Amino acid sequence: MKKICILIAALASGFALYAQEVRYYNAADLTVIGKAIPTSKDFTRIDTSAYRFSNEIIDDFACHSTGLAVLFATDSPFIKARWQTSPANASENMTAIAQKGLDLYIRQDGEWVFAGVGRPQMDKGPEYACHEGTIVKSMAPGRKECLLYLPLYDRLDSLFIGVAEGSCMEPLDNPFRYRIVVKGSSVTHGLAASRPGMSYAARFGRDNGFYCFNLGFSGQSKLQEEYARYLADIEDVDAFIFGAFSNPSAEVIHKNFDIFVDIIRESHPETPLIFMQTERRESRNFDTWREDFEARKQAAAEEEILERMKTDKHIYFIPSDDFLGDDHIATSDGSHPTDLGFTRMLDSISPKILKILRKYGIR
Repeated sequence: MKKICILIAALASGFALYAQEVRYYNAADLTVIGKAIPTSKDFTRIDTSAYRFSNEIIDDFACHSTGLAVLFATDSPFIKARWQTSPANASENMTAIAQKGLDLYIRQDGEWVFAGVGRPQMDKGPEYACHEGTIVKSMAPGRKECLLYLPLYDRLDSLFIGVAEGSCMEPLDNPFRYRIVVKGSSVTHGLAASRPGMSYAARFGRDNGFYCFNLGFSGQSKLQEEYARYLADIEDVDAFIFGAFSNPSAEVIHKNFDIFVDIIRESHPETPLIFMQTERRESRNFDTWREDFEARKQAAAEEEILERMKTDKHIYFIPSDDFLGDDHIATSDGSHPTDLGFTRMLDSISPKILKILRKYGIR
């Protein structure tokens, strides 16, 4: 009888929670972080009305919500969301959650702890644009400080966060310090991460309390002048981290590198520029053309950086020999790190980057 009573009480509690009225708040009215330069649209990382890029793909990627997050505090026992993305289906190398979903963390004892995901609704035919769901429920009473990452690889047209009617809901001040710009290709973009908060830029920032901006552009990061001019316009940058050599050929690296750095140096003469070598792609293993292309590309990157370091004491180079391990299980497709790959990459680069940053009082 006692077990039956406990079961009935638990069911009643669950039904009561389910029946609670929900109030939705526009996430744009809360604290949105991750924009290196303010934008006219709520959830876009670069304002393409102010910065036009060389092709439509780059402009499209500029409008992604990559690296953006919403900070808020609530005492609600649950958190729901309604959001709208583009109607595109999930890409072949991404989970739907990473591309179009949401990723929630709650601060506990000073650490951001994973709490739940907003799952995009991918079973309603070809139009995968409108999504709704519960991110977390049945939480204990008390105020929670929340960090909600937005889609990594899609635009976000609107987002409303739902909490129990009568619960508090307030913007949370940005707790992250310093301003660190992370510029790169699809690896920086987070192409094979499982969730929006699992890109290496997000994890490096969350782990160390740094305010990181994700400027990854999948397949489109070739040391172009237009990127350098955007980076030069970002104010109060404490450091730049570059995964800049995945996309360009050796010839393009030789042609563009010095021009790219020169433009940034016009506005940021002494800001540390930390360049990471491209990881050794497993797609080289049996493809002789790829092996030659990748080897020449890596050699060109190292040559250009080491030459520049002779005259610029604020440029740094991080080799990539140990980024992915040697057991062939850290990528989704031979090129793009999974969560495991990013873990190994961070284990390698974080101590080196932190050592460099400490030279500039960033700790």
